Amino acid sequence: MRTRVPIAATRLVIALALLVCHPLFAQSDRAVEQKIIDYLKANLKAGEPVIVSKLHNEVFTSPEERKALDRLYNIFFKVPAYIAQYYASSNKPPSLEEIARQFNLPIEGEVDVILKIVEYDRRVPRFLTRDSKTGEIAQVDIEKVRADPRFNRVIERTIAGWEGKLAPPFDVQALDGKQLSSSHLKGKAHLVYFWFTHCPPCVQITPHLVSLQRKFASRGFSVVGLNADRILELGYDDSERQAYAEKHRVNFPIGHLSPEVQAAYGGVQLFPTLFLVDKSGVIRAHFVNYQDEVALQRAIEKLL
Repeated sequence: MRTRVPIAATRLVIALALLVCHPLFAQSDRAVEQKIIDYLKANLKAGEPVIVSKLHNEVFTSPEERKALDRLYNIFFKVPAYIAQYYASSNKPPSLEEIARQFNLPIEGEVDVILKIVEYDRRVPRFLTRDSKTGEIAQVDIEKVRADPRFNRVIERTIAGWEGKLAPPFDVQALDGKQLSSSHLKGKAHLVYFWFTHCPPCVQITPHLVSLQRKFASRGFSVVGLNADRILELGYDDSERQAYAEKHRVNFPIGHLSPEVQAAYGGVQLFPTLFLVDKSGVIRAHFVNYQDEVALQRAIEKLL
């Protein structure tokens, strides 16, 4: 994609969430996005990049259409980094379904369209190979991504690993309006948990974190949740977050993730992501996506 016009960029990295969990994606919005995807399906040609400025000025000119186009444009730039981060963390590429959930792409064939745009754009290194029959990503060449400074900056920490590095400090607003600061955790082992409301794997892992908080709080350990709703512009308010916390009996502090903290932790894009920090403030383990309670407990016990 090439563009010569300013795009109203929004942070819409919606990770591993089903459409049913996002009522804010209205039917009218979906219909408009369907129109754009249908147009792209009919007009994409191998080797020819999509010219966003032309679509913006000549094809999709209503405010609703431009809003949907901007959303897809933003996703296009995030997909390569997401795929690379996922591969670096899991040693396998994400499935098309996982990409769809990550970026809230519910329309049939929508992920395929996004990946074709990535493949046809010369600015993006040719770092992935797809299965010709299924369209699934078969291989990821991480070295080609690392060789490109634009994408390497996004994933270098993920590839290099976090273990042994000092945990970046954070000072954010808690759900109750007070300040939640890493300085309050000085001298304590803790688990920094990046999540967002109603994220399916976050819902799945929450009972484990509640259990671990209960088991190890007396030994000075704490889970700390950093909620990404505002970063992702999901639209949930504090009452909804509080209701979620009460429903799941969350017994650890929760704060609002800020852009600065997100960037300090390598631009976290996969949710949930967890950093296990020892008493001296050094990261000892880095977890991406759902983890079972046994694995987390073993890692925590090594620190205590």
